[in-house]
Amino acid sequence: MVAGTKAETVIAIIEKIPLKQRNLVTEITLDMAGNMGLIAKKCFPNATRVIDRFHVQKLATEALQEIRIKYRWQAIDQENEAIEKAKKNKKKFESEILINGDTLKQLLARSRYFLYKNKSKWSENQLQ
Repeated sequence: MVAGTKAETVIAIIEKIPLKQRNLVTEITLDMAGNMGLIAKKCFPNATRVIDRFHVQKLATEALQEIRIKYRWQAIDQENEAIEKAKKNKKKFESEILINGDTLKQLLARSRYFLYKNKSKWSENQLQ
């Protein structure tokens, strides 16, 4: 067992294993910490480095969330502009209602969880 994750410490311990044996390692699964990549690269030069599924999935989820929020803010801004324009023209503002009964702003607010569900588990409303 190696105490800590400091690259130099871990590398020094792993390098006690003969290079011939370390070269037999073909694949290493690691997280996205920079020190782990450095350790794997230096100690197991022939191994393919694979980022673990959890970290890749987390990054994808965070990216999707950022995009959803960005589009929601755009929808809010567009609606606010349309409201102001309607006020100037002394008209009543009405949001466009989508097939499922939501406005775009509502859809983007409520879509957070169903975006992560398998499409086969979507409700009829979510499918629309």
